[in-house]
Formats: sequence, structure tokens, C-alpha cells
Amino acid sequence: MKIRIQLALIVMTVFIFGAMASTAEASVIRTGLFTASTLAANDDGSTGEVAIGFDVNFFGNTLSTLYVNNNGNVTFGSPMSTYTPSGLSGVSRPIIAPFFADVDTRAGNVLTYGTNTVNGHSAFGVDWINVGYFAYHTDLLNSFQLILIDRSDIAAGDFDIEFNYDQIQWETGDASGGSGGVGGTSAAAGYSNGLSDEDLVYYQLAGSLVNGAFLDGGVNALAENSNIGVTGRYLFNVRNGVVIEPPTTVPEPSAFLLLGAGLCGLVAFGRKRFIRK
Repeated sequence: MKIRIQLALIVMTVFIFGAMASTAEASVIRTGLFTASTLAANDDGSTGEVAIGFDVNFFGNTLSTLYVNNNGNVTFGSPMSTYTPSGLSGVSRPIIAPFFADVDTRAGNVLTYGTNTVNGHSAFGVDWINVGYFAYHTDLLNSFQLILIDRSDIAAGDFDIEFNYDQIQWETGDASGGSGGVGGTSAAAGYSNGLSDEDLVYYQLAGSLVNGAFLDGGVNALAENSNIGVTGRYLFNVRNGVVIEPPTTVPEPSAFLLLGAGLCGLVAFGRKRFIRK
């Protein structure tokens, strides 16, 4: 019986550490799903009106189309060419922005977008993979993704917003007061209903507009943190038009390390007891 318990603990420990290693090595970006269409190389450009593929209820408005903007965001109702992020509280249209900053795709990769499925649900996604910054810079590259996931299985118009980040090496374009991709007016991430005064509702990830915060290794590094315990991924549930940020209920990697260490200790203790007998 004791031998079986020891073997179970060993298997569990190996599984936990194996899963952690696999997660650390894998890309958090859902690759290959949203590549059907491209936005041609540009600076501050946008797509035309694009069908999402399903209806979303965003702050009480039922929407079926959006505009993909080169500068790290999508907007509803009209495109947006703004390149310096003054903050999502000052945007005059509904916006969802995984990384609102001055992306320049005239050199290097262009963004792609399209529809697919995620976990069995219809989804619309945009990929900014290894994109540079203004003007024509590709010495530093960012890789991030926005996915809107249909959750009409819960209620009509319900959906999830997913931000995914693999690497963030630059935060600012030259025209936003930056130099070498840093400083000046740094990137913002979040969403807004685009209204003003008392009707304004917006949210910005911690580190928005703060020099160095979003960069890899920064205090709020986007690719190294999460609000759901999956490194580099941020999830927001939109239910009945209201955006809900899930609490961090999934153990962080450090918690798994403690659990693994504890299990190893139990295995060692059990083995010693067995040997003494």
C-alpha cells in the first residue's frame, strides 16, 4: 500500500513539473488560426469594415462588425489612425486594445486577422506577430494577439476578450516621444466604451502609459503576467454587455513549485520511513 502511495506521489510530481515545463516553452499565442486576411504594410492604417462572424453585446450595443487598426487595437463604428496612446479614457469610439502604440509594418511583418474557432466556439482574432515600430524600425519586435470568442451559448451577445503576449520589446514609436523604442508616451492596453463624462467606462491594464512597465522584464511585463494564471494571457468575460475581469484564481507557477516541493518532501519522507522498517 505504501509503495503504491509513493508511486502515485512520484507520478503526480513528474506530471506537475512536466506540465510547467511544457507551458513555459509553448507559445501562449494561438498560432495559425487567424491568418486568412492581411492588412497591407502601412503606418497608422486600418482595414475596412470587417465582419466579426457573430454578434457581440459591448456596453449595450449589439455589434457584428469592427475595424482592425494597425496600431494595436480594434474599434467599432469607425477606424482609428491615432498612434500616440493618450489613454483609453480619451478615445471617442468603442475600442479593444491589446497594445495601443505606434506599430509600423512598412518594414518587417504585417498583421493578419480572420475567423476560426477556439475551444469549440466561433472566434475572431488579430495577430501582430514580430511587428516593429515607427519609423521603419525592426530592431525590436513585439508579438501579441487579440481574440474575441463567441459565448452566445451563455446568452445572446455574450463573448470573451482574450489578450495574448509572447514578447514585448518596444513600447513607443519615434513620433510619440520615444527613442529606440522606449520612453516618451508608452503603450496602453485595455478597453473603453468610447463615451465621455459620466457615461465613460474604460479599463487599462496596470502599467499602461508607464515607461518600461510592459516590456519584457518590466514591473508589469505583459508576456510574464496574467489575470487567469496562464502566463502572457489576459481574459475578460463580457456578459450582458458588461466587461468582467476574472479574479486570479488559478495558482501562479510559484504555487506549483511549492506544491511540487511539498510532494517531493512527502515522497522522500515516505521512502525513509519504508527503508527504516
